[in-house]
Amino acid sequence: MTAGGVVIRPATAGDHDAIWKILQPVYRAGQTYCIPRDITRDEALADWFARPFTVFVAEIGGRVLGTSHVGANRPAGGSHVANASFATHVQARGRGVARALVEHAKSWARGQGFRAMQFNFVVSTNEDAVHLWQKAGFAIVGRLPAAFDHPEHGPVDALVMFTDLTRRDSE
Repeated sequence: MTAGGVVIRPATAGDHDAIWKILQPVYRAGQTYCIPRDITRDEALADWFARPFTVFVAEIGGRVLGTSHVGANRPAGGSHVANASFATHVQARGRGVARALVEHAKSWARGQGFRAMQFNFVVSTNEDAVHLWQKAGFAIVGRLPAAFDHPEHGPVDALVMFTDLTRRDSE
């Protein structure tokens, strides 16, 4: 998939170094994911590639600048709802990489038969992501008060965001 010069493709084992270069600073900062800040490379990659998720990378000019993983939010009765996570390289900011990844995730999930997509735990202080997800058709459907212990701001809310993939306006 190509959008605005961003090519999104399935990740391979050959992408591990590039994905770790994206995930490491995000995880070390501890501001957006409930992942131990001292997670090792191998643990991080095992988590990112864990079933039931499919991992993708976003490239510009052959350079990996973003990654996503998309899969079922929950098994059995919740398996019709997808979940996804995203991370971008600092040099991807303002280049449409995150937007391309979320649009790809929605399209891929729809193509896999998912009827909705839900983000379970969006840190409220991650305002750029919240804004982008809202522009992409996600609504805030829940707020978890003080659910995230932010390293700078202390306890902050986490948001649950949702979009119906069966509606035309969710495209």
